[in-house]
Amino acid sequence: MTTGPSSPAATRSARRFRSWALRTIGAVYFLILVGGLVRASGAGMGCPDWPTCFGQWIPPTSEAELPADYRETYGEHGYAAVPFNVVKTWTEYINRLIGVAIGLFIFVTLVASWPLKREAAAVFWWSLTAFLLVGFEGWLGSVVVESNLMPWIVTLHMVVALMVVGALLLALARSERDEWSREEIPRDGAVAGLIAGVIGLSGIQILLGTRVREGIDVLMVEAADARGTWMTALGDDVLIHRSVSILVVGANALLVWRLHRLGCAPTRLGRCGRWVLLLLVLEAAVGAGMYYFEVPRALQPVHLLLASIAAGLQLLMAVFYRTGAASPARNSSTVALKAAG
Repeated sequence: MTTGPSSPAATRSARRFRSWALRTIGAVYFLILVGGLVRASGAGMGCPDWPTCFGQWIPPTSEAELPADYRETYGEHGYAAVPFNVVKTWTEYINRLIGVAIGLFIFVTLVASWPLKREAAAVFWWSLTAFLLVGFEGWLGSVVVESNLMPWIVTLHMVVALMVVGALLLALARSERDEWSREEIPRDGAVAGLIAGVIGLSGIQILLGTRVREGIDVLMVEAADARGTWMTALGDDVLIHRSVSILVVGANALLVWRLHRLGCAPTRLGRCGRWVLLLLVLEAAVGAGMYYFEVPRALQPVHLLLASIAAGLQLLMAVFYRTGAASPARNSSTVALKAAG
């Protein structure tokens, strides 16, 4: 079984793939940020149909360019009484254009993975998975519009975006396996348990966060002029979300301490752990800002982006630990550490 590219040609192909994979991962995270801006600004139905916008491939720039019966045609999508808003329309349309560009990026990444199929098959298969997922994501985007932003469909749309990032990160990690698998990572039950625990807690926290976000989506319509009352109206959902955030930060801090104790701080696993902890602290601070400052629109997408990046890095931590601690020959240091401490 091969573990990664080793020949000179494969090395060049791996470098080309990594370059595209990094660009694509960055682009997907940018799309997540833009999607958060669309939701926070209430522009989700700026284009009430899909793939066109008000039946046009180029969105209108004024109400005069709309069909005469647009209020009746798109009444169920919020236009029966709400006036046309060119900013919201173009915000949503630009979001779609970025999505199309990312689809092209992922296709190029898939093509770049093909030369690695023999020596690192997992790189190709994870890239193919990302490509298929982004196709499903595009279809799901049309369902989001057709459902008039039904909350659970919007949540599924976000989950699939995270799955796309996860597949790309796994492909990228496998393409670099020959490099980071040489790092000595002692096999340690506490580290394995903590990594599994922080991933589980973060998953729960993301689900709780989507519940809060769904509640905010409703309040954006029902109490748009009373943002100061939103946190109170959300009740226990916000309190539970906030409490779990303390557990998430605490568990990640414990993991970082344990990795430092085992001498893993210089490894990619250790560096990922520190980055995750920093991102989670920042995310908690942004969440506090949303709670105490009436849910500022600018903070909502930032909160989402920080959570998404942290989740991706936690996935990499699991991969790094599983591979780095797989060889029994690397675990003599664990025995020495336990004897000393």
